[in-house]
Amino acid sequence: SNLPENSWKGHPFNYFTQGVALAEVEINVLTGDHKTISADVLVDVGSSINPTIDIGQIEGAFIQGMGWSTIEEVVYADNDHTWIRPRAKVFTTGPGTYKIPAFNDVPEKFNIALLEDADNPFAVHSSKAIGEPPFFLGCSVFFAIKDAVASTRKEGLSKNNTAHNNSDEYFEFRMPATSERIRMACGDTISSECITASAGELAPFQPKGSF
Repeated sequence: SNLPENSWKGHPFNYFTQGVALAEVEINVLTGDHKTISADVLVDVGSSINPTIDIGQIEGAFIQGMGWSTIEEVVYADNDHTWIRPRAKVFTTGPGTYKIPAFNDVPEKFNIALLEDADNPFAVHSSKAIGEPPFFLGCSVFFAIKDAVASTRKEGLSKNNTAHNNSDEYFEFRMPATSERIRMACGDTISSECITASAGELAPFQPKGSF
């Protein structure tokens, strides 16, 4: 009761922010490789104190989130990777096994915009958080890849035109979208021969990495 009023009630989080992102990708159905053609990002940063710095922060966070959701696969000794010893040991401990985005992974067209007329009267100079919130917007690349894989499956590339083709049925596609997962999820003739559980059906196959 002796504490000031603003210490126990009010606005606990004054930096709530939001954003949207749209990504366009191309996938290679034979190798599982992907390329990010373009990305458009719009983020609410309040009244930006320094737009140049804010845009740089958004670019970095987006690329980090893109890498996390597409190529940064953590592998450790478990039931799926019994060849790693001892159990629970992390295998992807360096750049040779843990892949992070490089210059060539940046979208060919990368547009960042700050939301206008989004003042924040509860914070310093009407600002909002910048560094971490745009991180998850990088997952737009992951979902664009999944859409591309779904399109490939729908086209019916399997020689037997199996049941998964020519439909919009659900298929499991885990994160991160590594080249192995993209390649095997496409469901073409070669991958179908490898992972078909029974006639006319694809097994819910999930690659375990090629290390």
